Amino acid sequence: MATARLAPGVALVTVPGRGLAVRTPDGEFLRVDTGGVPEAALLAHLTAGRAPAAGGAAPQDRSARLAALTEAFEAAGHAVRTPPAPPLAGRTVRILGDARLTVPLARYAAEAGAEVEAADEQGAALRESGDPERTAVVWCLDRPVPPGLWDAADRALPARRTGWLRCHREGATAWLEPLAAGPGDVTAGHIRLRRLAATPAHRELAAYWEGHRAHGERDFAHTETSAALTAALLTADLIAWAGGAPRTVRRRLRRLDLRDLTLTGHPVLPVPGVAPLPAELP
Repeated sequence: MATARLAPGVALVTVPGRGLAVRTPDGEFLRVDTGGVPEAALLAHLTAGRAPAAGGAAPQDRSARLAALTEAFEAAGHAVRTPPAPPLAGRTVRILGDARLTVPLARYAAEAGAEVEAADEQGAALRESGDPERTAVVWCLDRPVPPGLWDAADRALPARRTGWLRCHREGATAWLEPLAAGPGDVTAGHIRLRRLAATPAHRELAAYWEGHRAHGERDFAHTETSAALTAALLTADLIAWAGGAPRTVRRRLRRLDLRDLTLTGHPVLPVPGVAPLPAELP
């Protein structure tokens, strides 16, 4: 049987004159009553799995006390026998878009345990394979989104409960859109409608999206730092999706200012479908 070890993020701290304390992953300190178990024995057992050294209480009594103390640590979540799986283990993350963003995202998702697939075209990204509910598609652009580019993904992915996550850049602003994971979630099309409705310059914004724009000699682009931050935020969304995708993740539009890396969040709701016209009276 595996021996219990300190859980990831948990530390045992030797406090001079006060004994042992547990530091939780959240930074809380809890004093430890060892119940007669030598501190050195507890430290050795929970960090290296070594049996208590001889001496002091009878070996059988000492082992029973240590076992009870270890069980208390396990019950409180401070010790585990099997290391927890990475948060994206068993999930497939399909990534496409601009390499400036997709390269760090692929690395972070793989480090979180995902099976990462690179897609070089929309058809490959949207194909059905494996368990659709354990697959996510992430589309990253270091430029504005051309009209209609994400329409097919908007229709197909939430309908089969595949995670659908995307980001793009407009000038010095990067937009990280809410993760959609089922019917009724916020899609890219909903975001465009909401943004058009929220500005008096809706005609100008629509023209900008259509491509009727010109830039100076140099345009903004993601730096290595802003790309890494964006990829980390998207990975956090994927981890939330793997853990059940709380509604806050599926109702949050984020705006990242590339000039100073200021991040703001904005609640957003899906746009209801247009009601059908009433039937003509006879």
